[in-house]
Amino acid sequence: MRWAAFLWEGASGGARRRPGVSNLLLVVAAASSGGLVAYADSGSDAAVEKPQLPQRKKVVVLGTGWGGTTFLRNLDTRLYDVQVISPRNYFAFTPLLPSVTSGTVEPRSIVEPIRRVLEKKGEEIKFWEAECFKIDPQNKKIHCRSNLGTNLDGNGEFLVDYDYLVVAVGARVNTFNTPGVVENCHFLKEVEDAQKIRRSVMDCFERASLPFLDEEERRKNLHFVVVGGGPTGVEFAASLHDFVTEDLSKLYPSIQHLVKISLIEAADHILTMFDKRITNFAEDKFGRDGIDVKTGYKVVKVSKDAITMQNPGTGDISVPYGMAVWSTGIGTRPFIVEFMKQIGQGNRRVLATDEWLRVRECDGVYAIGDCATINQRRVMEDISEIFRVADKDKSGTLTVKEIQDVLDDISMRYPQLQLYLKSKQMNGIADLVRSAKGDAEKESVELNIEEFKKALSLVDSQVKFLPATAQVASQQGQYLARCFNKMKDAEEHPEGPIRIRGEGRHRFRPFRFLFHHSFAQCFHSWPNPFHGLHSDPIAEYQALPEHSSKSVHLLFSESDSITVLILQVPASGPIRPSRR
Repeated sequence: MRWAAFLWEGASGGARRRPGVSNLLLVVAAASSGGLVAYADSGSDAAVEKPQLPQRKKVVVLGTGWGGTTFLRNLDTRLYDVQVISPRNYFAFTPLLPSVTSGTVEPRSIVEPIRRVLEKKGEEIKFWEAECFKIDPQNKKIHCRSNLGTNLDGNGEFLVDYDYLVVAVGARVNTFNTPGVVENCHFLKEVEDAQKIRRSVMDCFERASLPFLDEEERRKNLHFVVVGGGPTGVEFAASLHDFVTEDLSKLYPSIQHLVKISLIEAADHILTMFDKRITNFAEDKFGRDGIDVKTGYKVVKVSKDAITMQNPGTGDISVPYGMAVWSTGIGTRPFIVEFMKQIGQGNRRVLATDEWLRVRECDGVYAIGDCATINQRRVMEDISEIFRVADKDKSGTLTVKEIQDVLDDISMRYPQLQLYLKSKQMNGIADLVRSAKGDAEKESVELNIEEFKKALSLVDSQVKFLPATAQVASQQGQYLARCFNKMKDAEEHPEGPIRIRGEGRHRFRPFRFLFHHSFAQCFHSWPNPFHGLHSDPIAEYQALPEHSSKSVHLLFSESDSITVLILQVPASGPIRPSRR
């Protein structure tokens, strides 16, 4: 018993002398007399309590596309409680979707599970495979619904609150309410779409091979129609042409000559967003390859067997087809439309954000990618305030030097100013001021408010709207993550331009899109541009050389050789093409 008492006393004393031990200590000893001795100490020491970490702000990300995934990759998740919600549990490298339709690229090689992306962050990030169907900006909550079937009672709906909401849900295909499109056409927005298109192409060839069909029926089944002459439609038409001529012609040699590919575009040319020389080259090459390009035609109806289109010169034309792919632009998702009505943007096509990607009139909500557009502030809206800020001596006139002193801040806030100077081949603001004054000889020119307005009256003509591309969404996600990472520091040390209306500076520089590169598979036999790069699709996209920010690289194939057309876009002046 003495040994037991000694053990008891030693254990209890040692526990009290060591604040680092567990709050519960249990000692069990068998005494020599056969008895059982037990001691328990559940006492706690205030000194052992860990200091509570400050509660992190909750960031909810809607979407796992280019914008959302790039934002998550670049966000310092140690600073925030991050939650991700998307009906798609993977990221897809969408620029290669046309190649999936032809089998050039396997679907699994262009997708990455989003949970793997989140796992690499090393922090606990919650992901729910569900869709958002309502945003409540007043209470900072979003309503979600699981898209997975369960054996539980209820409708699978749940609420998520947020401090910051990043809307990166992309867009849906815009059908322009054309009858029959949804029921009879394929789209090319998701990996599943590309797989369906490939199966449909094979079904058309198999149907055309049946022995009881006449030649007219075979031609109908082998007529593939692409509606929309943008990058996606052009790339798919080219990819389908390659698939037919290089692969299917060997499997179906007896009907290969009956295949026809048509590309229908409502505008006067395809690829209207590119330089005219690229448009002409593409149309000429499609003509040589036998792809029927119909420009100036508007599709008004799609039935199970025929497409009806209108042309001012010919009227309505009905064309039989075997398979149709609709690629005419993007539309807004229904819950975004309802959200826009709540915040006074019901008359807009997409969500409007400011230059910092913040949704206008909605605290704590950001929008990136195809679901939003930046509403660039106009110079003429703030012309009086700009004049006031520049007029440091309050003289009522501005000198060239006074304007130059604030030029960097004004150019940062209104990028159209520098674009306008370049378009007019002006060396700087001095040329603009002197031309407005009508006296280019004088070195010291002063402008009053009316003359200053006249000098800048045409600057807003250079406001540019960003295209709905993966490049734009990716850069926006990267920019927004950087802002979130530096949000605390920027409160004390703002890095943005001076506030034209108000005091101080903006916390961050406005978002600026940098055009890095644009690869478009327009014609057959082009090599894989990502050969030899990383296995990570986003890394492959971002690892392309930085110096290509002033070049557009397009690979064309003529005859049996590859022609690389590099359009060099200098800082100013016209585009100079060079061949290699």
